[in-house]
Amino acid sequence: MEKINPFALADIELLVKEKYQIFARAEALNGYDEWNYKLTDPEGKKYILKVSADASAREFIKAQTEVLEKLQHSSLAEKFPKCITAADGNLMVEEWRHEEGYCFRLLSFLEGSFWVDMNAHSLALYESLGGFLGKMDAFLSGYKNNATRRDFEWDLQNTLWAYDKLSFVKEVDLRRVIHYFLQQYETHVLPRVSQLRKSLIHNDANDYNVLVADDEVTGLIDFGDMVYSHTVNNLAVACTYAMLNQSDALSCAEAVVRAYHNENPLKEAELDILYYLIAARLCISLVHAAEKRATESKNQHHYITEKHAHQLILHLITVNPLLARSRFLEACGYEGLIHESNYEGLLEKRRKYVGKSLSISYREPLKIDRGALQYLYDDKGRTYVDCVNNVSHLGHCHPRLVAAMQKQIATLNTNTRYLNDAMVEYSEALLAKLPDNLQVCFFVNSGSEANDLAIRMSRMYTGFNDVIVLDHAYHGTTSLAIELSPYKFDGPGGFAQKSFVHKAENPDVYRGRYKVADKDAGVKYAADVKRILTQISNKGGGVAAFICETLLGVGGQIPLPEGYLPEVYKYVKEMGGVCIADEVQVGFGRVGEKFWGFELQGVLPDIVVAGKPIGNGHPMAAVITTPEIAQSFNNGMEYFNTYGGNPVSMVTGLEVLRILEEEKLQENAKRVGGVLLEHLADLKKKHCLIGDVRGKGLFVGVELVKDPQTLQPAMPQIFEIVEAMKERGFLLSTDGPLNNVLKIKPPMVFSEQNAKDLARNLDEVLTELNKK
Repeated sequence: MEKINPFALADIELLVKEKYQIFARAEALNGYDEWNYKLTDPEGKKYILKVSADASAREFIKAQTEVLEKLQHSSLAEKFPKCITAADGNLMVEEWRHEEGYCFRLLSFLEGSFWVDMNAHSLALYESLGGFLGKMDAFLSGYKNNATRRDFEWDLQNTLWAYDKLSFVKEVDLRRVIHYFLQQYETHVLPRVSQLRKSLIHNDANDYNVLVADDEVTGLIDFGDMVYSHTVNNLAVACTYAMLNQSDALSCAEAVVRAYHNENPLKEAELDILYYLIAARLCISLVHAAEKRATESKNQHHYITEKHAHQLILHLITVNPLLARSRFLEACGYEGLIHESNYEGLLEKRRKYVGKSLSISYREPLKIDRGALQYLYDDKGRTYVDCVNNVSHLGHCHPRLVAAMQKQIATLNTNTRYLNDAMVEYSEALLAKLPDNLQVCFFVNSGSEANDLAIRMSRMYTGFNDVIVLDHAYHGTTSLAIELSPYKFDGPGGFAQKSFVHKAENPDVYRGRYKVADKDAGVKYAADVKRILTQISNKGGGVAAFICETLLGVGGQIPLPEGYLPEVYKYVKEMGGVCIADEVQVGFGRVGEKFWGFELQGVLPDIVVAGKPIGNGHPMAAVITTPEIAQSFNNGMEYFNTYGGNPVSMVTGLEVLRILEEEKLQENAKRVGGVLLEHLADLKKKHCLIGDVRGKGLFVGVELVKDPQTLQPAMPQIFEIVEAMKERGFLLSTDGPLNNVLKIKPPMVFSEQNAKDLARNLDEVLTELNKK
């Protein structure tokens, strides 16, 4: 609880008169933990009076005075306040009011403008800040004061204390990024702390404590946050505030670091973690502001940095840590970490040791070293917005999921022949997201395995072998799944269609027989499935299953036309077949309006297959079916999967569901997907190369054609576009039967700004292409 200031201005003026023999007019100033006053005497001479309401901190307040006295013997003496001695000869005055003790200190007033009030900051000013701090830290390097060896929440050594306040951050996107950086601090900073120097540091060279004139730092005030800590933390704090509200924040920090190093040489180990220390300061600042806001603090000083800190931390996650680290090292004369390479050695080893049937994206391959939510970092310092990786559903290295997985894998991972709560808990949570007819789960390791198992079940249940699929469909890489995937068996290296496989017409309302304007297109496309069923029946046979993705992936990023699945499912079930919804690509809220793609069609599948996003990249998948189908599969032959349903996978799946719900990522997909589709539709009006824009939520396709009448695929233009977008920092890919569809399936944490940036850059790329 904040203490109420019992001192009126008249009280302050009287106290200064009595204790310091100074007649002055008092003016209240802002302060974080102390009450500050500017005093002006009749001749215009100014002073600062600092009032502490924490009498228990007397020794620390005394230490501040001693440090200021110490600094008066440095070459920077005029840049620090001088302590004014009271009439009784003491540098600190104690006063009691209403049984509360207060400490007073009178300091000289430093002229100059606050850093925050400068409209523009020159390179020379950043260098002045770095040089000033380097000199100060070098001077204080051997000085010790026991009162500064304290447990202090603003000390970057205690960054992980911020976890306790993380829940106060109500904005989900911001809380996620803060959590990410706290986890990165654990990963990258904590293992290095033994290599770091320690000293007494100011610890708060923020934009309200640094005074400047022209291109020079003229003063530093407020030693209330000083602490005995890692020396580099002082630099990290200064860099953080120097970067606020700057268009090229990294260059600003680089200038501070370079000048600091010239006065107080930095070790490589200190520079290696500086990026994460800057992020740590932002985390601490933001969780404290959130806590103060939650407790309804009226002290506006608690929020003065909040807006710009929020902006900076969202920017910082777009900066490749390798780039920051390399530039800091180079600024200090060390060798950088980024070297041009065509990866020939790595490619040669890959070709030698890895099957050549595995392709690599892009003309110039990317070597991705790290991921951070919707961003990927390569080994050349570049950052990419991941617009296509629907496997990392929650984002790369989502901190909550990483923590849950780490905890479980450090506890237990074994097979499913032992009892474990996690399997049942996850089954219950997953089934709660599905219709009531689906009540039994089987766990496997991939969507391919899951589809394979679903077909086995359907055959066991019906006693028939035939399966109906859609043309151009893809259902996985097992032998059976390949046999059910025209995308594979009709493609290069493919084989003749198996007699038990029947291809139904792809319900494509852009390129197919029935167009989007035809309100009955769904029913008309469904008639082709009825035709196939009739043929099978006329030969005296039956159908085991109809399987299709509930929005078509490799088929061209196509939402099914209205009424398609209801008609198809009706025909299949009338003939005793099983209806399988392949949700491997689109499930778990990606389509925005619904949690599952099949819900968009208002149908009840007999089997749902889930994969890819189910574990955010962890290898797991599930088959969910009815009790009747599950019982038919229980025929005496045990189904056992060594890794399917293991405790780590189950904890992973459960945390994915919790995060999806608590972070409202389905709603985010709907909102951001709507923004993206709207912007892409605007581009369609502008660029004739865009033939169709389609999708639901964050499952989007942009079909490119050379001619809107003939629908000739825009080849090779689409590949040029993908490469150009990559150079701009956006990772896209192509799909569709003619490989002329841009597929956009980003992590669910994709933001509105990401969507707008993607559309703007695509617009510019298309415009440039049109000029050729």
